[in-house]
Amino acid sequence: MKRRRLLAYLFLLPLAFALPFGEGLIEAQLSPVGKADLVLVFKAERRLELRFQGRALRSYRIALGGNPLGHKMQEGDQRTPEGLYHLDWRNPDSSYYKSLHVSYPNELDSDRASAQGVDPGGMIMIHGLPNWYRPGLADWVFQRDWTNGCIAVGNDEMEEIWQAVDDGTPIMIFR
Repeated sequence: MKRRRLLAYLFLLPLAFALPFGEGLIEAQLSPVGKADLVLVFKAERRLELRFQGRALRSYRIALGGNPLGHKMQEGDQRTPEGLYHLDWRNPDSSYYKSLHVSYPNELDSDRASAQGVDPGGMIMIHGLPNWYRPGLADWVFQRDWTNGCIAVGNDEMEEIWQAVDDGTPIMIFR
């Protein structure tokens, strides 16, 4: 199982960097969103990107967990995991507009947590704004990291992402 994940990672890594991040993104932001075959998350840049066959389709500003530095190690650490996962199911009735589940923890995450005697946690999602959120709070949601380790986007952005990705789409989360 680990070998298959490694091979998938090695296959997807060149796709992640097939295009430059500069001008191509601006152009991609102006084009309509199509189906994505890869989701990239750049934690340090607070950015989520949808890609299709190595081409950037769209880029979104994100908020992360309250303690975003480093890989998620255990339940409650408020970190977003790093590595290769999949968007494996969706929740249209989420407490945060809509949400897409990230397949954390994977086997490596579970083994690492078990060796440390901790619960790896779970329920890491890409989600929209809290259902109690009201327009007029301006950019509050992007002025700080506020999730428990999830990846938050605006509701309009979540709707685009929801339409653009299918269950099973790989997601690579970088530092």
